[in-house]
Amino acid sequence: MFKLNSHFKPTGDQPQAIRKLVQGLRKGFKYQTLLGVTGSGKTFTMANVIYQTQRPALVLSPNKVLAAQLYQEFRHFFPENAVHYFVSYYDYYQPEAYLPETDTYIAKDARINELLDQLRHAAIESVLTRKDFIVISSISCIYGIGDPEEYKNICLNLKVGQNISLKEVFDYLKTLQYERGSFNEIKAGTYVIDNTRTDADKIKTRTYADYTRLPAGKAGTDADSNLSLRESALYIFNPDGSFMLEISWQKKFIEKIKRFKIKKSKEDVFKLEITGDYEDLDEVKIFPAKFFVTPKEKLDLAILNIKQELKEQYWKFLKEGKIVEAERIRQRTLLDISLLEKYGYCPGIENYSRHLSFRQPGEPPYTLLDYLPPETILFIDESHLALPQLRAMSHGDRRRKETLVEYGWRLPSAIDNRPLTFDEFFAKDFQMIFVSATPGKYERKISSQVVEQLVRPTGILDPEIEVRPTINQVIDLLKEIKSRINKNQRILVLTLTKRSAENLTEFLLEQGIKATYLHSDVKTLRRAEIIKKLRTGEVEVLVGVNLLREGLDLPEVSLVAILDADREGFLRNTTTLIQAIGRSARHLEGKVILYADKLTKSLKSAIQETERRRKYQMMFNKKHKIKPKPIVKDILVTPLEILGKSHEEIVSKEELEIFVEIKENEL
Repeated sequence: MFKLNSHFKPTGDQPQAIRKLVQGLRKGFKYQTLLGVTGSGKTFTMANVIYQTQRPALVLSPNKVLAAQLYQEFRHFFPENAVHYFVSYYDYYQPEAYLPETDTYIAKDARINELLDQLRHAAIESVLTRKDFIVISSISCIYGIGDPEEYKNICLNLKVGQNISLKEVFDYLKTLQYERGSFNEIKAGTYVIDNTRTDADKIKTRTYADYTRLPAGKAGTDADSNLSLRESALYIFNPDGSFMLEISWQKKFIEKIKRFKIKKSKEDVFKLEITGDYEDLDEVKIFPAKFFVTPKEKLDLAILNIKQELKEQYWKFLKEGKIVEAERIRQRTLLDISLLEKYGYCPGIENYSRHLSFRQPGEPPYTLLDYLPPETILFIDESHLALPQLRAMSHGDRRRKETLVEYGWRLPSAIDNRPLTFDEFFAKDFQMIFVSATPGKYERKISSQVVEQLVRPTGILDPEIEVRPTINQVIDLLKEIKSRINKNQRILVLTLTKRSAENLTEFLLEQGIKATYLHSDVKTLRRAEIIKKLRTGEVEVLVGVNLLREGLDLPEVSLVAILDADREGFLRNTTTLIQAIGRSARHLEGKVILYADKLTKSLKSAIQETERRRKYQMMFNKKHKIKPKPIVKDILVTPLEILGKSHEEIVSKEELEIFVEIKENEL
């Protein structure tokens, strides 16, 4: 089922780590931890565990950037299998909120990235139809996306020769939340009806120009009601934007089903275009265009329940003397109900998800996890970052919703439109493997075993560490930088604040050093450009506050300098220090300089752990007669280079899927 594509075999510590993890899965261990040092090939180890167990997997990452990197790697390892990218589909997201202190209501403001929405649908379809899937997801997968049973059961199955009219099909498409579209502007999750043909025997493959001459049609019009049911065709663009179906009729019988490939290209914006390649199908399953889809009879019952809750909340407010709140919740909810009755959908429909899925108050929402088969392996990558996110997300969401409910902006059931809580996530019946160079106390505590992967395939050791006083630390650093630059090596410098990073960069530039800074104010696509320039030598020194979120893999970096390393806190705790030290663990001459006047508890722990790993690596190399060798890593094309392609060039699906603009602090 799973076919692993790699020219390399597991080396270093990887074979024993793979063996122990696979044995743990077969023994039924629910939780395991892979403690793998930076550069030891943890992703390759995960890939081998999937290959040896032949089980599907969900890989959770703490942010979209790291998820995209993992997606790229797993696509390379498993080119013949279904590897998908499932992250939040918002380019921009301002959640609905109310500030009672200033009587300010902030409406939900969001911009959905259509490409990411298509990728989410593609992931769900593979999860429901294939056994050989790997889904790479951000932590946003713990948010509700609708009932999986309804999603599966409501699908439309069509076959050649089936006795079903065109009108019956497009009525069902509306239930699946498809909108009527146009060939002039192709969009996923839409349909186009062609009733212009007069001779069913003259069916031909249309060119793109032919398609653009078909009736455009507009969503929300009554044009569909006047359809001729004789000798017509229906074109459906599936929700993931990968193909178009052409379904033709002979009277009330389906005559042919053709599936055309769709390519994605970029001019001023991303566009979908139909190719001439198609295949004839005997049958096809059409999935919903949106995740919150409810059959008509259940929707009617859900609306009755919403009306009952509105009635209770309305009278509650009146009894409390809250006239404004009572009228507000009545008007807002009745507007949503009218839209649900007419279209089966309304803005903010997720706030009624408890009624639509008939859950009890407080019951966990349905999420991506509920779509997965029980044999799925969950890998929690960078667990030291991911688990705190899991713990925090539900608390913040609930506080915001409670204020909206208290002041009549939402019904109390809206509180159940939420992410999973920490306990609900771990109550799921999956086997989990935590992956990190610095796993936290929680994952260590609950794991049946902690498997260490301390040796790199290249044999490179953890870097040497030297502690120097902070007095004149910048002048001392300048000497070290010049020494490394003379060897054509790169340097990372960590400061405590954005301002100090910018000031240090300015000083280095005045000294003739090609330096730049990188912190949270630098946009995502620009960050990748800066990192590439560091590798190519256009930038020699990269200064930042916390350079860990990128998952930096920079074999050219030989020195990491941490200024004010004795300032105990989040940026100088044991975990952060070990992660920072690992940034220079890909170079034969890797070294870390800690500028500190005292050895804090965190410094001592980080130094001791690094020395332990370094000692183990030296013994391993000596025992197996391994001579450390440099890492050779290709410099990949960057997002800005891809997005800057001329309109004549076709952008590959992989490029589109990985390189989308990701906003800061989206979670």
